[in-house]
Amino acid sequence: MARMQFSFPTESFNSLLPCLLAGRGGTVGRLDRYILGQMLATFGFFALILVLVYWINRAVRLFDQLISDGQSALVFLEFTLMTLPAIIATVSPIAAFAAAVYVTNRMATDSELAVFHATGFSARRLARPVLVFGVIVSVLMMGLTHLIVPVAKEQLNIRQAEVAENLTARLLVEGQFLSPTDGVTFYLRDISPEGELLNVFLDDARDPAQHLTYSAGRAFLVKSDTGPKLVMIDGLVQISNDTTNQLSVTRFNDFVFDVGAMVGPPKVRNDNVDFWTSPDLLGGQANSFAPDLVSFELHNRTLAALLSLVAGFIGFAVLVSANFSRFGIWPQVFVATIMLVIVKVFESAATDFVLEQPGRVWALYTPVALGLLLGTLYLMRKDRVWVRRVKGLA
Repeated sequence: MARMQFSFPTESFNSLLPCLLAGRGGTVGRLDRYILGQMLATFGFFALILVLVYWINRAVRLFDQLISDGQSALVFLEFTLMTLPAIIATVSPIAAFAAAVYVTNRMATDSELAVFHATGFSARRLARPVLVFGVIVSVLMMGLTHLIVPVAKEQLNIRQAEVAENLTARLLVEGQFLSPTDGVTFYLRDISPEGELLNVFLDDARDPAQHLTYSAGRAFLVKSDTGPKLVMIDGLVQISNDTTNQLSVTRFNDFVFDVGAMVGPPKVRNDNVDFWTSPDLLGGQANSFAPDLVSFELHNRTLAALLSLVAGFIGFAVLVSANFSRFGIWPQVFVATIMLVIVKVFESAATDFVLEQPGRVWALYTPVALGLLLGTLYLMRKDRVWVRRVKGLA
């Protein structure tokens, strides 16, 4: 099967080769631009593919939920667009790792790495454009994690609250049995000119242990800080216990049913640090949060961006240190993947440690330091082996 090829907006290796062999001035800068261009273009390709995969996976579940609630395709598109920044921030380290692995593998297969080494470029020197690539991606990701993602999450939460209100309004349909959510059936006979709901029936079978059936002559739908409430007047509730097979009936003068609980109460900005941008958190506008929580959130967002730098560096360092083999460098790809998994494990452990020991946010950066250290050790090992080989030939 023919190998997949990309068309990059950068100079080709064939145009760079004469300069490398002749030692012409400006070769170093052209080499850096060549590798950096390859990395950036490949990163864009893999990021697009991974975002589409994640987006489709989430969009399918969101589509089923919104369409079943009677929402339009425009609402579905709006919701999915608001989830894109968080998806991009999630897949960026994976895309950076895939780009580094693909480009390094291609350069090794096409003997470009052998030419670079033969003209005097060490593995550590070749890693410079890779680090520049990682810094560029990390800066872009910091813009997402510190600014765009919090704004998108807040707007998504607002729209979800508006959709929940629309769902409540759809209950006001006369003479029809409605099912606003799984396990709940609602019916009202008529709505008076004053807004009273007449002859209300509500069946709640969400709890498998007991079955609740409400009926009332009158009811009102009112708003509250925690969501819409259904206030029923002069009615009764039948409680069927499936465990004991008993039925009990209770009459009430008034009873409040939490309609908002069927769709979940919307979160407000003051109660969720995820909705605040980093400049707002640093400016002290979110005074309701503990200083340790704000510090953890800010450093955690920075860590999420730096993981792209670490992932790309590990992928390049492990693969560039591989020796020639007829079987290719797929064993090194496996090793690089394992190393990336180890870094992610350290990230989870560091996050748990900081949450248990507030104030020790420095521990969040241990996975970054570990990844850079492992990659540097691989590069140094490769350079020592290459120097010994050159001295042996001399």
